[in-house]
Amino acid sequence: MKKRITTAAFIVSAFALAGTSVYAASGYTADDLKKLSSALLGETDFIKGQDLTGDNVINVYDLIKMRETFIVGTGEFSEQVIGITDSNTKYIGRNIYDEDGITWLVQSGSAVEFRVNAKSAEITINGDSFIKNSDDHRPRYAIIVDDEIILDELLSEEEKTVVLFDDNSTRTAVVKVIHLSEANNGAVGISSIKVNSNAPIPVAPTAKKELSIEFIGDSITCAYGVEGESQYEGFMTSTENFMKSYAYLTAKQLDADYSAVCYSGHGIVSGYSSTGDAVTDSLVPDYYDYVGKLGSYKTPWDFKSHKNDVVVINLGTNDNTYCSKDYDTRGMEYAEKYAEFLAHVHETNPDAYIICTVGTMGCAEMYPYIETAVESFKNSTGYDRIMSYLCQTQNQSDGYGSDWHPSPVTQQNSAYVLADKICQALGMESSQIGLNVAADAEFSSTQSNGANMYGYYSEWDNSYHITTVTGGTEKADIQAFVSGIDLKKGGKYRLSFKLETSEGEEIPFVIRSKSTGEIIFEDSFTGTGSKTAYEKEFEADVTAADGELVFSLGGTDNLRMSIYEVKAVKFE
Repeated sequence: MKKRITTAAFIVSAFALAGTSVYAASGYTADDLKKLSSALLGETDFIKGQDLTGDNVINVYDLIKMRETFIVGTGEFSEQVIGITDSNTKYIGRNIYDEDGITWLVQSGSAVEFRVNAKSAEITINGDSFIKNSDDHRPRYAIIVDDEIILDELLSEEEKTVVLFDDNSTRTAVVKVIHLSEANNGAVGISSIKVNSNAPIPVAPTAKKELSIEFIGDSITCAYGVEGESQYEGFMTSTENFMKSYAYLTAKQLDADYSAVCYSGHGIVSGYSSTGDAVTDSLVPDYYDYVGKLGSYKTPWDFKSHKNDVVVINLGTNDNTYCSKDYDTRGMEYAEKYAEFLAHVHETNPDAYIICTVGTMGCAEMYPYIETAVESFKNSTGYDRIMSYLCQTQNQSDGYGSDWHPSPVTQQNSAYVLADKICQALGMESSQIGLNVAADAEFSSTQSNGANMYGYYSEWDNSYHITTVTGGTEKADIQAFVSGIDLKKGGKYRLSFKLETSEGEEIPFVIRSKSTGEIIFEDSFTGTGSKTAYEKEFEADVTAADGELVFSLGGTDNLRMSIYEVKAVKFE
């Protein structure tokens, strides 16, 4: 076909603008606009009639030309009722359009998103049989208009109308309806939108994003109990909120589209087991090929029409309740089933980078078996676009959700790490936002000019301890190093640690580039005689992948110093 000229950011921007305009006499529809955008992004082939500029090249200028045909209204306002379909709205996640003309948001985070141009708009929401559940166990959803949540509730009606906006003049707004609870507790339906507009086509889908990520998981991915009052509170859909899941937050940070397949209590070889016996009716691989697990939602999922760039698998926490009874045997059973599932995920997502993880709620014992499964998969398929990593386990200081599930802080921290891993996997530059860039730092020490000291590292709490015998004459005669801190020029960081040393003892320290010696930040710490917290912010004026934190404690005999919990978190 014709030469393809693409500038991805330009294409997406032009398409996004097109959603704000209205139909004119050209005969183009929102679906035509969607097809041209898809072709320019390389997802589909070009078709006859898409060269609007007549220059024998189909490019972003044709997209702009088509967009211009939408900017003239009819001049007369009228009420229109428009069905919600995948031609005029953007489907996010695994949804179903049924024979009654209802789009059902089935999985956690499943959503529809569109732009509407009108004076007023209202949307019709539908409920399934799960609206009859007890309070706090019905499907939860939210409606968002221009990034503002206008409704967040548990669905209790078979049909209801929600006013999106009602203005005196025409307004262009981005609307999103999102399922916040999980597929095990019902779906949320959307059947139509009613508008008062002078545009025959007043509703158009928002643009697809350049990156698409699928998340496969259990209750952690569902954001089970993320809004729970304490770890002693039980399951309720009213405390599930997928917008606070690491999955949603990762996609948001990377400006990616997403899809989730997640069920609380499910695993690879066994679901959650209170007895240690295998629970085989709660296995994610059995339902991965379907939109949902229950009733009419168990319909085949069209993988070919929903291509992912990355697939993240976070399964093993529930399997641990079974495998922990006999790791040697059951752990290998888990590894074998995991490798089989990897092969299937690859088959259905042949071009996707696969990332495997576990550990947020502990269960680090499962991670070696994931590594075994990954190696087995690589050896049998020759596919090497796969990686694994062990999640940092949640801690008490960050709080807990219901039934000891991750808190909002833990979910956000997990998202920061995963976003960075995805960037590494795809060769993208990571923003490092939220990362502790000192997490993998190494401790060491030096002595010079006759000074003598003893230092040791404690793996148990990632701390470093120094005792001086002869301190020498200068502060620099004994130094402790925290090395391997990756700093980016212009980045703003929050440095924190806990330090214990003699009361009144002043210990200067700097952050510098190890290779050049250039000082990036300097300060001093005065001992209190007990473990004391330190925290300050600084901005790196140079890039220093080999940054190091250096404490100088020479000049004093018989001095003890202990360093704990060193963090350098990038916040901007």
